Amino acid sequence: MENFIAGVEKVNGALNSFAWGPVMLLLLVGTGVYLTVKTKWLQVSHFGRIMKATVGSLFKKDNKDAKSDGKNISAFQAVSTALAGTVGTGNIAGVTGAIFAGGPGAVFWMWVAAFFGMVTKYSEIVLAMKYRVKDNEGLYHGGPMYYIENGIGKKWKWLAVIFCLLGAFASFGIGNIAQGNEIAGSLFDLFGLPKLWGGIILAIVVALVTIGGIQRISKVTSILVPFMSVFYVLAGIIIIIMRITDIPAVLGQIFSQAFSFKSVGGGLFGYTIMMAMKQGFARGVFSNEAGLGSAPIAHAASSTEEPCEQAIWGVFEVFIDTIIICSITAFAVLLSGILDAEGGLSAFTSKGSAAAAAFNTILPGTIGGKIIQISLLFFALSTILSWAYYGENCWRYLTNDNKAVIMAYKIIFILVCIVGAVGSGTLMWDIADTLNGLMAIPNLIALLVLSGTVAKITKDYFSNHMLK
Repeated sequence: MENFIAGVEKVNGALNSFAWGPVMLLLLVGTGVYLTVKTKWLQVSHFGRIMKATVGSLFKKDNKDAKSDGKNISAFQAVSTALAGTVGTGNIAGVTGAIFAGGPGAVFWMWVAAFFGMVTKYSEIVLAMKYRVKDNEGLYHGGPMYYIENGIGKKWKWLAVIFCLLGAFASFGIGNIAQGNEIAGSLFDLFGLPKLWGGIILAIVVALVTIGGIQRISKVTSILVPFMSVFYVLAGIIIIIMRITDIPAVLGQIFSQAFSFKSVGGGLFGYTIMMAMKQGFARGVFSNEAGLGSAPIAHAASSTEEPCEQAIWGVFEVFIDTIIICSITAFAVLLSGILDAEGGLSAFTSKGSAAAAAFNTILPGTIGGKIIQISLLFFALSTILSWAYYGENCWRYLTNDNKAVIMAYKIIFILVCIVGAVGSGTLMWDIADTLNGLMAIPNLIALLVLSGTVAKITKDYFSNHMLK
């Protein structure tokens, strides 16, 4: 068994080096930069209007974004499902690990990834909405596989198949095993519940929700996501207020180390900035999933007819996920001083426990740790529910909507929740990280090829339809 695990680690290490190597980072960031220019810096020039049309609309009495057409889900339910998939353990455990590995400078590059990722995700959703299809039951299905085949052309179907294969298996890694491991750990820390039982309970909950399809998933996430986000953000605001005088120093660390070219431990000149960039970009994408191609699968199920009306929620989505929630984790870690712990991250049992230690250092008693454990529990659960839907749609495309295969996938996905709960956290994270990177490649290629379509649709919408 040990030899098998060692072999898996070796293969995964090689794939990970490619998935998150220079070529991948160039493709990832370069696509976001290119789309930003093509859409005339959408996330800056229309930011206020976008926020007013998205989060601002939720406070209106007659909110059309909260209403569905009876078959497909509403705009808000779609973004809640997508946010459920993006706001996960990466926002807490992933960010904490990135700071330990890449230093405070990783936070800056995480912000850079999010800044350009806003337009990347917007573009994904525009294309998903334009090229989505409707099944015999009147339900919409969309995502990279459909805008690759229907947008670029039938001869590119092989690229759509590759995306779906990666997405189908990524759903077991990034969307299940890695999350289930954190949930089991949280249940053990909170209640002393053995991880096996935690996995069994998780499997039951996931079964009750996912068997009901996108309608039930969206109803649960539209309640779960606002609650868990507000809960964590409020805790973060309290932490920042309690250490407000240290904020300038922390910001100084973030910006100075983001551009530090010094060598570390006799390593290569510029090693610090390379690690900061790698960890920042990797964590940014792992968290908000911009460029990954997963979120547009949920957005395509919206009853909204206008592509850009749904797509602007993607800008809001990345902003909330990374600029707000991930930053709260980053500030807590840096304000707490746990980076100076002897042994570094190895001084803690997990990335999640390191984040809990950061919160406990600032908040009185052990309340900080409880907040982290509860947040991890809900963040991870929401991610699992969304990724069950993403994986289902990948199999739907691969098998031409074969009901038997889709049901078999759901059953296996539910059982894998137990495997993730009792498995090794470190290896699960590493595999999930690799699948994450590989999945983005076909999607980003499609975004570049169809960038002209995105630019045209965007120009028409903001010129003629967007609220003045």
